[in-house]
Amino acid sequence: MKLTGIILLAVVVVLQVGIIIRQLKWKRNFKTIFNLIESSKDVVYHYELSKMKFKYISPSIETFLGKGVIEEAIVNPKAPFERVHPDDHEILMKKIKGDLDYSQTHIQRWKDTSGNYRWFEEYSTPIYENGQLVAIQGIMRNIDEKVKLQEELEYRIHHDPLTDIYNRAYFEKKFQELNIANVPAALIVCDLDDLKYVNDHFGHKAGDERIKDFAKLLDQHASDSITVARIGGDEFILVVTDHSEHQVSQLLVDLHREIALFNSTHPKASMKMSVGYSYTTNSAGQMDRLFSQADQNMYMDKVTKKSRIIDELIV
Repeated sequence: MKLTGIILLAVVVVLQVGIIIRQLKWKRNFKTIFNLIESSKDVVYHYELSKMKFKYISPSIETFLGKGVIEEAIVNPKAPFERVHPDDHEILMKKIKGDLDYSQTHIQRWKDTSGNYRWFEEYSTPIYENGQLVAIQGIMRNIDEKVKLQEELEYRIHHDPLTDIYNRAYFEKKFQELNIANVPAALIVCDLDDLKYVNDHFGHKAGDERIKDFAKLLDQHASDSITVARIGGDEFILVVTDHSEHQVSQLLVDLHREIALFNSTHPKASMKMSVGYSYTTNSAGQMDRLFSQADQNMYMDKVTKKSRIIDELIV
């Protein structure tokens, strides 16, 4: 019996020592993991829905949103709703209600202490107890540089490198949108006359300056309803929506007047324009016809002016 008791005691001691060793290892592992989280550039958080407050937010959040954000988030239950971008508020609401697709990443913008919005890509995980959503934990990665690069690429895709106005690719995109829409629309095709003469006699650099001046003049009329694009070497187009035909005609008058004013103040860099336009009250399915008609009217304007010059030389 004594021997049996000693053996049992030894087993108990071994088990207790094993438990202590595992606890020590767990504590060391926990400390290692915690240090990794604390030093990570990504933002790690745990949000308790029952108390509507953060149980934990990693320090990296203040690198992006500013000092004092962690304390604010822990003390003020409304902090997340006040800092999220209004357009991303719905994502936040779906996340805390359990209506979000948690298998997908979600892009959100959060306001920093300076009032600027920073971009984050988030991986969130719901925590359930007895079938009820009780918490959300997640990892947020700042993607400001990624978004900036994407915006720069999109800008280059849709803008002409010489004039910095929209290019043909963007015009064609707008063209297709209007071909499906049902809105009043007009196309004004503008051709910069005598560009070849300028290039041949004064060099392509002078020709480029003439193109940039012309683009700048046209772009003064750009707005939410007027898109200005360069669609060829010396050819430009104005895509006009939600205007009456009378307003479009007045726009042409304004363009001619502005060119005349420019020429009067820049006699050595004067420019001439041939122009043609077409108009419809309903753009749906009409854009090909509209472009063909505007282009033909521009060509007729060019021919008419050349004929007039020839007539004046003969006389």
